[in-house]
Amino acid sequence: MKKIILSAIMLFGLAFTAQSQEISKHALGLRLGDNNGFGGEVSYQLGLNQKNRLEFDLGWRNSRDVDAIKGVALYQWVWNIEGGFNWYAGVGGGLAAWDYDYYNNNYRYKDSGTYVFAAGDVGIEYRFKEVPLTLSLDARPEIGSGYYDDDNFGFDVGLGVKFRF
Repeated sequence: MKKIILSAIMLFGLAFTAQSQEISKHALGLRLGDNNGFGGEVSYQLGLNQKNRLEFDLGWRNSRDVDAIKGVALYQWVWNIEGGFNWYAGVGGGLAAWDYDYYNNNYRYKDSGTYVFAAGDVGIEYRFKEVPLTLSLDARPEIGSGYYDDDNFGFDVGLGVKFRF
């Protein structure tokens, strides 16, 4: 009888450990999306435990008329869906600075500014088992102190690829 109870407890524990996701201690990659006109982002994730992580993103834009930089920090909760699929949600904020300078009909437009913002994040990711890569798709709404286009709300959808180590 003791062997049956011990075997049942071991199988029960094995079933729960098989369902838990594994958050890597570190992941580095790119997040490609609109980023409210700031271009792509370099993205770094720091795993805190098996259900939480920090994400730091740095986006920039360097074009003929506009130069901009944007930093974002997010705290994320991660839940396993099945197999390598996870979904996650997070909150955080950031800081951005922009500068544009262009000519239109012989008139020079020049402006610059900085702003702070609060951000949310919700997405889905797939962790490959054979290679240390993660693909993700997420949405990030942001509300702040005034963007370069005089709108206090921004919405960004991004596709990410990260190398886990």
